[in-house]
Order: sequence, then structure tokens, then C-alpha cells
Amino acid sequence: MIETFRRLPRGPAEVAADGVRVLGLLSIVVALIGWSPLDVAVLALGLLGLVIPRFLGTRPALDIAFGITVLVATWSGLLNLYEAIAFWDILVHFALNGLFAAVLYILAMRCDVIPDPGDGRASFRTVFTLITAFGLASGAVWELSEWVGHTIVDETIFVGYNDTIGDIAAGALGSLLAGLAGHYLTAESRFIPARPPASASI
Repeated sequence: MIETFRRLPRGPAEVAADGVRVLGLLSIVVALIGWSPLDVAVLALGLLGLVIPRFLGTRPALDIAFGITVLVATWSGLLNLYEAIAFWDILVHFALNGLFAAVLYILAMRCDVIPDPGDGRASFRTVFTLITAFGLASGAVWELSEWVGHTIVDETIFVGYNDTIGDIAAGALGSLLAGLAGHYLTAESRFIPARPPASASI
């Protein structure tokens, strides 16, 4: 994965994907000027999410969509858009949960935990089921992390039964749609496999 991360971008789409990562880095610089340390930490966590597709060598379309959605999600919290715009939270969960589920599938695929659809070892049903399952699981973990944040870190983090169920439902729907597009989203684009160790010469 290191070789994939270090590879120079090829074509405008890959340059654009790296441009989104630059925006993530600049976001931290901006937050250092006018926001709290907790806000800076949230953006730093978002930047970590932005670099994951680079390590995995995801196709640029998924890389860009995931990166922009992560930036929107993090800045929405800092700008209080979740409170200001009705259903904004639902829309973000719908988009981010689905895209994140696809990224999780690719991560498991790169680790040889699940089959690669590109070599014919994974059927549409397999990809659809696993991406949907990853989305449901990650949605539940996210809601749990919100509860932990509200209980331990900051009481202003909003949690509630209706909010939790709505977020999980939106994320589940996004994951279902990502599962339907699973073969496209998980298609190998720029991943460089690890080189096998050189055999010792006698």
C-alpha cells in the first residue's frame, strides 16, 4: 500500500482527488486560527479519512466523492449546519455511510479478507451483501461513538433516539445503493501490489 500511496497522480481525475486532500490539510490550518482544539482534532480525523483511499488505490471517482463528503461532514459540524438545516444530518449520513462502506470493502479486499470482484471471484450478490453489511456496521459504530462523545467529551454533541434511528436508516439506505454500484466502486484503478520477496541467490 505504501507504493500505491507514493505513486504520482496520473490524469486530471487523480490530480483532483489529491486536490481534495490538500483542501483537508488547509482546513486544519484554517481551524487553528478560529476554532477550538476539539474542532481541529475533528478535522485531523477527517484528513486521516481522506488519505485512506490513496493508500488503497481506489478509483478516482470514489476517491473524490468520498473526500468531498468527508470534508462536508466535518465542516458541517464546525459551522453548525446540522442544527441550522433540517435533514442535513440525514443527507450526510446517507452519502458518507454508503461511500465509507465501499471503502471498507476495498480495504478488506486489499488485505485478502474478501474476494476481489475484478478477478471474477465475487458475484454481484456477494459484493452487494458485504458492502451493505459494512455500511450497517459502521453506521452503528458511528452512533455509538457519538454517544461516547456526548457522555465523555462534549455534552453539546446531540444524541437522541429519533436522531440515532434516523441516522442509521439513512446510512443503511446509502449502503444499499453503494452495494448496488459495488462492482463499479470497487473496481481496481491504481493499486500497486506488494512485491514478493526476492529469492536468495546461491
